[in-house]
Amino acid sequence: MPSGRTHDSITLWSLPLVTGGAFALTQSGNLTLVVSGAFLVGGLMFGPDLDIYSQQYKRWGFLRWIWLPYRKSMRHRSCFSHGLMIGTIVRILYLIVWVAIGGSILILSGAIVQQLLGTIDHWQILAQQRFETSIGMIRQSLQQHSGEWIAGTIGLELGSLSHSISDWLVSAYKKKMKKLGKKRAKG
Repeated sequence: MPSGRTHDSITLWSLPLVTGGAFALTQSGNLTLVVSGAFLVGGLMFGPDLDIYSQQYKRWGFLRWIWLPYRKSMRHRSCFSHGLMIGTIVRILYLIVWVAIGGSILILSGAIVQQLLGTIDHWQILAQQRFETSIGMIRQSLQQHSGEWIAGTIGLELGSLSHSISDWLVSAYKKKMKKLGKKRAKG
């Protein structure tokens, strides 16, 4: 398989093609920026190799621990990590779960602290209001900025795809060379 450095180079060298293609298709600077930025994130930090101890995994820095359950539950190069579209969708859903857990902890602890400080009487009411406000903001963003959300998802998938395609091509090449080597040994 290509090394992490090779995957990074493929991502960086592909960026002008992705940017040009995105602009040609959308005629929008904003959507092009979203696709291109998500492509970089998808290729450098959010790609298929989060299922192993990789450059992508290491780039998460002090937050890399959130990917440990993902790594433990994924077989390397399975369809759930390297698969076309499904790998990106699985990683997005996985990250959404962590963001929801982190957001919930912040909302609950903030409400409890407010009650302990005496600024409110019931932390549960404040927490419920903050949960409802957060869900409303997410819904509103998804509705008002659906194009950007779709563009971001496409960019993440393209970044992941650049990784997977290079893996597939190298595997096919090695397999072909191995077959040729066996034919030469027989012949």
